Amino acid sequence: MGHVLIENRHGLVIEATTTCATGTAEREAAVVMVEAIPGQHRITVGGDKAYDTAEFVAAMRGLGATPHVTQNDKARRSAIDGRTTRHPGYQVSQRVRKRIEEVFGWMKTIGGQRKTRYRGTPRVGWMFTLSAAAYDLIRLPKLLGGAA
Repeated sequence: MGHVLIENRHGLVIEATTTCATGTAEREAAVVMVEAIPGQHRITVGGDKAYDTAEFVAAMRGLGATPHVTQNDKARRSAIDGRTTRHPGYQVSQRVRKRIEEVFGWMKTIGGQRKTRYRGTPRVGWMFTLSAAAYDLIRLPKLLGGAA
């Protein structure tokens, strides 16, 4: 599985990694990628309903990150409570988090990641990271205002 971490303001990929597919690989990769972010500033982490677990929310809060994940309250209690959802930034994060799909869409159609040509996590991970870097290089001229 390929995982990316983007910053919400400009949609640039700041971290890309691959893992073996398990039921918890997305959440585990997210924790590792957030741990790698330098600095002591407070950050928010957006995600879909799969990230609304007590373990993930506790891990993010332990890292000093505010989890802005979609509440999964169908037939169970959500781990995201009112102290997170009452802030206007939560609604903004819910709208902006869909930008991650643009990254995956580009990587599949243009970046050659729909079907890998390589075997093994290290080689697939290298190509995935290269594709994520190429995405950022394509985005940069548009963000800087130059002709694309």
